[in-house]
Amino acid sequence: MALTRRQKWRIEKVQSEKIARANKALTKTENNKLSDEKEQQGLVITRYGQRQLVESLTGELFQSTGRKNIGLSVAGDQVLFQPAGGNEGIVTAIYPRRNELKRQDRLIAANIDQLWLVVAIEPHYQFELIDRYLILAENSKLPINIVVNKIELSDNTEQFSLDFSNYEKIGYQVHFLSVKNKTNLEAFKSQLINKTHIFLGQSGVGKSSLINSLIPDLELRVNEISSKSKLGKHTTTNTTIYHIPSGGELIDSPGIREFQLDELTEKQIVNGFREFKSLIGQCRFRNCQHINEPGCAVKNAVELKEIHPSRYQSYLKILP
Repeated sequence: MALTRRQKWRIEKVQSEKIARANKALTKTENNKLSDEKEQQGLVITRYGQRQLVESLTGELFQSTGRKNIGLSVAGDQVLFQPAGGNEGIVTAIYPRRNELKRQDRLIAANIDQLWLVVAIEPHYQFELIDRYLILAENSKLPINIVVNKIELSDNTEQFSLDFSNYEKIGYQVHFLSVKNKTNLEAFKSQLINKTHIFLGQSGVGKSSLINSLIPDLELRVNEISSKSKLGKHTTTNTTIYHIPSGGELIDSPGIREFQLDELTEKQIVNGFREFKSLIGQCRFRNCQHINEPGCAVKNAVELKEIHPSRYQSYLKILP
């Protein structure tokens, strides 16, 4: 049953008061280790059902349940929790989220610094599919960049560099990698330090290989989380956060890797093309769809080559 506005307000009020009190206590004792009886800050590593695995600031893992009046946490959430003996804990508050990744109104992960769309030379990248992912990120207000994998399969580096220069011109970073040959891999790793990341993309582009190259002992980490959380086989299908040895964190699950795109509204589509945004409101007609209408600022920008034709063609194809 959906919460009323007043119920939501009360939940947020209780949590904000708890966080304020805890922050005050932490400030006073920042040079002292908190005793087990006191609330601590932690990071949600994964959750399954009503349980969640919380990592403390010292790296200890606690299998925790949450207070009923605080809502559900997800991987990436910063929380307050109280150890309750052994490796058990109770989550008492969830810190405000910087952002959220949702699908069909289901919360998947929180506090993401960077999405990476992984495409490849084989299966060959498709501009329409790339643009759909970019629309998703733009509407979710999540930063997204592009990884082009398997560059060892093509000798025509000029062509794929030219193809993706269109995205670089509108502000997206593009990294060309060969995970197989380790080409540009170290330079890419340096972009991940001190940030939390998610990899998206269609099947077969090499996301698993990329993740395994970043976290060589991933299977050991999965097994450790399985034993600590007692989730067993479910850990491999749950959204889980892993620490990258070279720096940074990765939020991963097969469900995220094969993230399916929902149907998009016309407004979401327009908002998802960042080079359209400055032109919205400049068309002759307020309800302009940027197709055949006279005095269309978007079409005029295409004719002036301020918007790349391939991006405009994607827009037309994606329109419902």
